Amino acid sequence: MKKNIFKLTAFTLAAATAALSFTACGKDSSAKDSKSYSIVNVSYDPTRELYVAYNEAFKAHWESEHDSTVEITQSHGGSGKQALEVANGNPADVVTLALEYDVKAVEDAGLIEPGWVDEFPLDSSPYTSTIVFLVRKGNPKNIQDWGDLVRDDVGIITPNPKTSGGARWNHLAAWAWAQREYDNDETKVLDYIKKLYANVLVLDSGARGATNSFVENKQGDVLLAWENEAFLSLQEYPDEYEIVTPSISILAQPSVAVVDSVVDKNGTREVATEYLNYLYSEEAQRIAGENFYRPSNEAVLAEFSDVFDLDLDLVTINDFGGWDEAFEKHFADGGLFDQIYEQ
Repeated sequence: MKKNIFKLTAFTLAAATAALSFTACGKDSSAKDSKSYSIVNVSYDPTRELYVAYNEAFKAHWESEHDSTVEITQSHGGSGKQALEVANGNPADVVTLALEYDVKAVEDAGLIEPGWVDEFPLDSSPYTSTIVFLVRKGNPKNIQDWGDLVRDDVGIITPNPKTSGGARWNHLAAWAWAQREYDNDETKVLDYIKKLYANVLVLDSGARGATNSFVENKQGDVLLAWENEAFLSLQEYPDEYEIVTPSISILAQPSVAVVDSVVDKNGTREVATEYLNYLYSEEAQRIAGENFYRPSNEAVLAEFSDVFDLDLDLVTINDFGGWDEAFEKHFADGGLFDQIYEQ
């Protein structure tokens, strides 16, 4: 039977929860004495496959460079939800979240020291992605660009921007297209975005849930997807789906950070720091590319030029004034998303 990469069984979830609880209770400074470390990486939905591969590579790297071993426990979910859980005390030695604002939420809770964005290269964003459309094979609704998403015959699947980092990137990419299409006429832009969400059939809490709704449950005509999620779907079901690259999208920059209060308590700062730093190594950058994330290393990225459209027109979060301004305008309680999306 073909393995379904998008579903976690109840047993797997229970085991992951148990492992997370055990790790949280069992880690302390005595790890140094036993020369064995255990760290927790709280991440967002579409990095599951990436970190399965990366964690094995990092364990081998760490053990070859140090007289010790390391085990890594993963936690995945909607990025905003994951950030909130860490801020509320869910133990994490590192966070690898969908966007800078979600890491900032953990910083605002007093768990990460200010200045984390400069701790690692490229604003602590070791790989990037973008937003594309996943459609059914043959593209029966002829969906080519953002303008097609507001047609009456199109059903959209996208996650909820209140809980999902990927959904926020989706929203901003659509907004960028509308700004260009309507020459920055915000009334027309808002009307477009409202029509887009009126066509949304399901607002899942995270990107992987949205993928399941589209791929597994056969809902909708188009999935607004992380590029890596779309490629994973295509890899799993090459005869059922295809990717459409819109005329404009957004440079999605996932962010990583050490959770200072946790690593200082657990005595895991060195291994946690190296865990994130090694993401920039050539080995890890190739693992990112093989899992359909865009490597930040330009030389390694060039090796995947036959996979990614490197000429895609991409806006950045700076075009929205940075994440603080973008979040306050679009996603905060009472913001534009709340105003235009009728529950």
